[in-house]
This record gives sequence, structure tokens and C-alpha cells, in this order.
Amino acid sequence: MIKLILAIAFCVSITMTVVQTAPAKYTTKYDNVNIDEILNNDRLVASYFKCLMETGKCTPEGEEIKRWLPEAIENKCEDCSEKQKLGSEKIIKFLFEKKNDMWKQLEAKYDPQGTYRQRYAEEAKKLNINV
Repeated sequence: MIKLILAIAFCVSITMTVVQTAPAKYTTKYDNVNIDEILNNDRLVASYFKCLMETGKCTPEGEEIKRWLPEAIENKCEDCSEKQKLGSEKIIKFLFEKKNDMWKQLEAKYDPQGTYRQRYAEEAKKLNINV
């Protein structure tokens, strides 16, 4: 009986160690990209937009964003780093206010039924975005 308890305790401790040391789901290697620099450059904004809409080439960062965007939207960015969450808020606010035509196209592609618009309405209000 004691051997069984020790074996279970060992398995639980190994599992907890693996879970606690698991890397973040989304890479943080681009967390130090200057988002303001990108948002203030129409050419870069257009390039990322085309990447996300699958009408243009993607940079490595763009590929990463495009790959994880649907899941991040679905799970409220629960696997995002704090910098990624803050950056996402900044980008959403920028697109909604300054590039609304792009916002609408992205919304049509990634939220065609308006499910996420409704789900995130309260968070949008906190950012002074009236959806």
C-alpha cells in the first residue's frame, strides 16, 4: 500500500513539474516588436493585413499571428503573454478607430457570425470601443 501511495505521489509530482515548466503556448520571441512603429507605418499595416487576409505574403511574425489568431480569439487569449494581450488591445483599438474598413474585413473573415463581437462587447467598452 505504501509503495502504491509513493508511486502515485511520484507521478503527481512529475506531472505537476511538467505542467508548471511547460512553455507558453504562443511564442514570446516577438513580444518586443515595436507595435507603435508598425501602426504608424501604413505600408507595414497593409502588409500584415494582407497576410491575415491571405491576399499577400507573410513575415515570420505574420505567419505566427495568422496561425494562432483563431485560437486566441476563441479562448480569450488565455495562452497569450501579458505583452501580447496589451498589444492586441492596442491593435484592435487602432484598427477599429483608424482603419475601420480593414477591421470590418478582418471581422468578416475571423468572426462571420458576430459571435466574438458579442462575447467581447464588455472588454471593448473598457477600451472605449463602441461595437
